[in-house]
Amino acid sequence: MHKQAIRTEKAAPPGGHYSQGMKWGELVFTAGQGGKNPATGEMASDIRGQTRQSLENIKAILAEAGTSLDNALKATVFLRDMGDFAAMNEVYTGYFPKDPPVRSVGQADFPGDMMIEIDIIACIP
Repeated sequence: MHKQAIRTEKAAPPGGHYSQGMKWGELVFTAGQGGKNPATGEMASDIRGQTRQSLENIKAILAEAGTSLDNALKATVFLRDMGDFAAMNEVYTGYFPKDPPVRSVGQADFPGDMMIEIDIIACIP
């Protein structure tokens, strides 16, 4: 097996020296995705919008790798403010209505107006 970098213009471009995703065998690992819209370069203005855009970015990366959120195994969510947990979770739940992936949630200090970052590990069926 060899690793394969995943890149798509349908997700926000990396903000540093890293790949949007990495495929290895039947597994796909996404980099942490914030709420930046890849078409406009704008960050959503609230936690619900940033959560939605973060997950849309992840969907695009997974699609490029040949899988989807339906095959997500593990999610890691970082919030700037843990007080945003309920609002984030409301949006997040809509993306994983059945058999959601295991998940960890932590707090992080982000630059600028970034409120959330999510990464996913998924399998390719």
